[in-house]
Amino acid sequence: MCGIAAIFSHQAVNQELYDALMVLQHRGQDAAGIVTCEGGRLHLRKENGLARDVFTNALMLRLKGNMGIAHVRYPTAGCTNSTEAQPFYVNSPFGLTLAHNGNLTNTEELKIVLFVEDQRHLNTDSDSEVLLNVFAHELQSLGKLHLTVDDVFQAVSGVHRRCRGAYAVVIMIAGYGILGFRDPHGIRPVVFGERKGAQGSDFMIASESVALDVLGFDLIRDLEPGEAVFIEASGALHTKQCAEKIDHCPCIFEYVYFARPDSIIDDISVYKARLRMGEKLAEKVLRVWPDHNIDVVIPIPDTSRTAALQMANILGVKYREGFIKNRYIGRTFIMPGQKMREKSVRQKLNAISLEFEGKNVLLVDDSIVRGTTSAQIIQMAREAGAKKVYFASAAPPVRYPNVYGIDMPAAHELIAHNRTEDEVCAAIGADRVIYQELDDLIDAVRKGNPDIKHFDTSCFSNEYITGDVDDAYLERTEALRNDHAQTERNSENAIIEM
Repeated sequence: MCGIAAIFSHQAVNQELYDALMVLQHRGQDAAGIVTCEGGRLHLRKENGLARDVFTNALMLRLKGNMGIAHVRYPTAGCTNSTEAQPFYVNSPFGLTLAHNGNLTNTEELKIVLFVEDQRHLNTDSDSEVLLNVFAHELQSLGKLHLTVDDVFQAVSGVHRRCRGAYAVVIMIAGYGILGFRDPHGIRPVVFGERKGAQGSDFMIASESVALDVLGFDLIRDLEPGEAVFIEASGALHTKQCAEKIDHCPCIFEYVYFARPDSIIDDISVYKARLRMGEKLAEKVLRVWPDHNIDVVIPIPDTSRTAALQMANILGVKYREGFIKNRYIGRTFIMPGQKMREKSVRQKLNAISLEFEGKNVLLVDDSIVRGTTSAQIIQMAREAGAKKVYFASAAPPVRYPNVYGIDMPAAHELIAHNRTEDEVCAAIGADRVIYQELDDLIDAVRKGNPDIKHFDTSCFSNEYITGDVDDAYLERTEALRNDHAQTERNSENAIIEM
């Protein structure tokens, strides 16, 4: 799960790309990068860290040009390696840079073909570099000295034929323009918009509509699954469906946790979807626990506030802010390494004892993934004087890994894997746990856009929509993603960089 942005403008784009990354920072805090194009020359800056730390004033001044792409990263392969910060670059053909959100599921197969048949060299373990080289090969195989718009779209069609998994992508072709496209399932989000000015229209592509809002762009629409948009260096915009077969199946976890509530994804308001999640969850409480003794509903900031407020309204109990958040600590779910996540919880949250003392408290969170954070928060509530601590999750039990760009851990690291809800309750130290039903979650999200027939719910249902994820694949993924493997790789990287 990463954030991508691309801008074509009649003015310099460095500041606006930086502003876009600040808006999309919630999607990744491991690394940030911007590349701009001035004439035919590319200017690149990328490094580990938050966007505000990666880009100084002096470095920003070097990012010249009126078009560019940007990326905030969090590691889907479980490592924090500066060599995998994006955008990636290849010089042939034409000079290409890419920023990618998602995860390919046939990366290992593609690596072999790229080396043996396409004779392209890979320098990292990133699937994003694989994707870039696939696109580069498809473009180069056309044998053109000068590109047309149809050539660009033909190369995207080649990517769709060869790549499987989830990908929302922006690519800049030096001297030619900016390209954005989405995988045939539309798993990861991407939108584009326009800003009209005296000199003509500027265009922007981004992971979430909120990035367009902040920079004054009007949302045109989401890219359809398999569709590509290309903005020429002249400012002309073109779109084309490049996939032979599409099956719209967006990731439902975007609405549960990742996206900002002020974003609209696939014509669904994230904010309203979360309101409906709260409604559904409250209705379940009233159905299975009609004689509940909840005194107060308290959200675990920030993502669960919307659902928690709606729950309190329907249950007819008080809503209170019981935790104060330190906003200078990152999102714990996307922090690499379990020790770092555990250490950050008490740094991030502090309980207001007056809201807990002597009360039966219902804590509401967007989801329960590893469970360690939930356990610490429940303990904090007890230390603040809560009499009973109940825990509600706006999402169903997360029992299976996500392989489409969300670095959910190996199955055995998921608190709900091979556990009943009662066993999860005991493991995190709650007096009662209430999970959202999967059908209720789907209904809550789909109500915003009934045209979407199904969602990627693999982390809840163990159903992987690309059809190429089997036990062997999950075992390989687990070897890469578990916390022990992350620690090993990070130690190796630290030695290499010393």
